[in-house]
Amino acid sequence: MHEDEITGKAYDARLMRRLMSYTSPYRRLMVIGVLLTLLASFLQLLGPYLTKLTIDKYIALKDFSGLYIILIVYFVVIVFVFLTQYAQIYVTQYFGQQLMFDIRSKLFKHIQSQSLVFFDKNPVGRLMTRVTSDVEALNQMFTQGIVSIFGDIFLLAGIIGALIYMEFYLALWVFAVIPVLFLISFLFRSRVRKAFRQIRKWVAQINSYVQENLTGMSIVQVFNRVDRNHDVFTNINQEHTKAHVRTVFYFALFYPAIELVGSIAIALVIWRGGIFKMEGLTSFGALVAFIQYTQMFFRPISDLSEKYNILQQAMASSERIFKLLDTPVKISSPEKGYSAEFIKGEITFKNIWFAYNDPQYVLKDISLQLNPGESVAIVGHTGAGKTSLINVLGRHYDLQKGDICIDDVSLKDWNLSSLRSQMAVVLQDVFLFSGSVTDNIRLGNDHISIDTVKWAAKQVNAHRFIENLPNTYDTPVKERGMLLSTGQKQLISFARALVTNPRILILDEATSSVDTETELLIQKALHTLMQNRTSLIIAHRLSTIKHVDKIVVMHKGSIREMGTHDELLAQKGLYYQLYLLQYKAQEAH
Repeated sequence: MHEDEITGKAYDARLMRRLMSYTSPYRRLMVIGVLLTLLASFLQLLGPYLTKLTIDKYIALKDFSGLYIILIVYFVVIVFVFLTQYAQIYVTQYFGQQLMFDIRSKLFKHIQSQSLVFFDKNPVGRLMTRVTSDVEALNQMFTQGIVSIFGDIFLLAGIIGALIYMEFYLALWVFAVIPVLFLISFLFRSRVRKAFRQIRKWVAQINSYVQENLTGMSIVQVFNRVDRNHDVFTNINQEHTKAHVRTVFYFALFYPAIELVGSIAIALVIWRGGIFKMEGLTSFGALVAFIQYTQMFFRPISDLSEKYNILQQAMASSERIFKLLDTPVKISSPEKGYSAEFIKGEITFKNIWFAYNDPQYVLKDISLQLNPGESVAIVGHTGAGKTSLINVLGRHYDLQKGDICIDDVSLKDWNLSSLRSQMAVVLQDVFLFSGSVTDNIRLGNDHISIDTVKWAAKQVNAHRFIENLPNTYDTPVKERGMLLSTGQKQLISFARALVTNPRILILDEATSSVDTETELLIQKALHTLMQNRTSLIIAHRLSTIKHVDKIVVMHKGSIREMGTHDELLAQKGLYYQLYLLQYKAQEAH
């Protein structure tokens, strides 16, 4: 939660330099945006001066021809202001969107390159906030902040210059309210900064909680947690609303306060300017122009206060984004990693020790040899270390001690892409992406033809049910495959594994029950998958255990027994107890 709070300075030169490095490809657009902003500000400054000329030179002297000319000039200026502002907004927004695209793409790529250790420690909602809300804050800074600041400062300087040039002593009466403006702005910034800090914190909390709740919706409903979770969300949402209301309160106070000070300044101008006019010290046109400039004077001041908040949010967001980008990728390919188009599939575990959190080892001194084409089933009670064993085999986590070799090459020496291309992983919880059945089988690999996809589906007995879907292989499966049964999702995952023709199969058998017909299809598909492949299987089905070459019994992170089904039963050890508790009932069926 603390990482989501806005802290630090409103402006950090170090962060700004780093942010500006992303603008290098778009420097020309940024410069054009600034120049257009300055031009729009200059054109706005002409309006009151043209009013002064109109009153003093043409209306007062009843010069109708000159009045028409100045009217045309005024209209041309208005048109140019419109065109300039349109171009400025388009250019800066286009520049901001391109910048967001680059930063968001880099963030997503960096997140994808992280190991599972990273995702164990970072909630999905927080990462979503980084890629969405925080990047959007940077867009606001570049489109509404930095570029606009140049225009506001130039406009403010131009107004001050025009006021001094037209009537210095009258200008001093306007400037007399500036200390009050600074005081109001200072109080506003300090209060609204705290409110924005709370908003960002609760936005991240909402994202995390909604993501978690939607992902586990089936559990929420089954365990009747709907009302309770709604209450929790309501509390979070209420805190977020309170923070927003505080911000609205400060803004509702700030802008009328600026307007009040502005009205006081105009009243002073009318009072002193009226005296000057009656004394013949200024013209009526100059007084009108002076009032217009005074009205314009307070707009950039209030805008600059708002830009401060945009800048402050962007600095906090950029710090969080760069912190994420600076998170090192703990598991990566060596510089000249080993690659191979074809492997034998020999796997060797050499005295491996592994812990998710030191020093709580979940795998202890594991040594195991899998010969090419051999199938090995891993069995054991919950928490024995079975899933951890397959996690380290794919090098999703690094070992604390020992080594794992594929074809006598250490995992740390392999190119990760090449290593994982030799493996197919089928997990208990089958994850299907939004897209068609074909997309979920080949997972974006366009080198895999539709004929190969259909071949793989036929091999694992998935073709028949896919052909019965409304659009066969082009049928959208929706998020997580909600429209498919558990058995159908398993068969698709088998086809996904087979289509790449891997040499190593890693399988965590699903424990969920399916009907007898689907069970037979799954068993046939599994048999096809295991043929001529080195297979490491966390087995839950007796039919699978009986047909593997070797069974490894794990207990509390260590290998306790090893052998075939009949050999281990004869020993009447830990496997025999597991058989009586878990597998014997399956044999009866």
